[in-house]
Amino acid sequence: MSSSKTKKSPNTSKSGGSKSNKVRIRLKSYDCRQIDAVAKQIAEIIKDSGAEISGPIPLPTRLRRYCVNSSTHVDKRSGEHFEVRVHNRIVEIINPLDETMAALQRMDLPAGVGVRIQVLEAGK
Repeated sequence: MSSSKTKKSPNTSKSGGSKSNKVRIRLKSYDCRQIDAVAKQIAEIIKDSGAEISGPIPLPTRLRRYCVNSSTHVDKRSGEHFEVRVHNRIVEIINPLDETMAALQRMDLPAGVGVRIQVLEAGK
């Protein structure tokens, strides 16, 4: 009853068995027009270099509201209301090329946009 079974390794694929990576770019800004322009510019750079792209994906906008008294001693009931909106976008690069990363490093960003870059493995 002994039979020989061969197991295939789970990492083998047609391209030689190497895992592909992803690069996740997360953008934050207070101005929605500015963040959309930067996301569009990043997407064009990625498409021109020949890499695959997923996004830009808009995430929920965080909204913080504040109430400030207009006067400190008189009219405690009157106040001014302020809000701060933080817009978020995600752009994922699938199988990034060296040319793609070099082009993204040369890109100039406006002063109101925050960028965080993560390198992920394909399994995540």
